Amino acid sequence: MSNPPDDSVFQPPERASVRARLTAEQADTSAQIAALSRDYDAIVQANALVAVDDEHDPEGSSTAFERAHVAALLARARDHLAELDRARERLERGDYGRCERCGEPIPAARLEARPAAGTCVRCASDRARR
Repeated sequence: MSNPPDDSVFQPPERASVRARLTAEQADTSAQIAALSRDYDAIVQANALVAVDDEHDPEGSSTAFERAHVAALLARARDHLAELDRARERLERGDYGRCERCGEPIPAARLEARPAAGTCVRCASDRARR
C-alpha cells in the first residue's frame, strides 16, 4: 500500500529551509520586542522621576508621543511574532505556502518578502480594499 500523495507546496528539504528562515525571523522579532520593551520601560521610568504636567510642560507632548510611538511599534512586533508562529504551524501541517482563503499557492516572491504571509496577493488585495 502506497502513501497518499503529499499535496503541500513545500517538500521536506524545502520545509527545512523555510523552517530555518521562520526561526531566524522569530529570533530577530523577539530581539526587537526585547529592545522596544527596554525603550518603553526607560521612557516610563524617566517620566516617573520628574513631575510631569503635560499641559504646561513643553516636553510633555513629545514624551507622550514617544511613549505612544514605542508602544505601537511594540504591539506591531508582537503581532508579527504571532503571525510567524501561525506560519510555522501551517508549515508543520503542510499548509504553508497555500492561501488560507482560496487555497491557491502563494507566489514564492511573496513568501520571500513576507515569510508569514497566509494569503495570496489577490486575496490580500481584496481584503485591503474592504
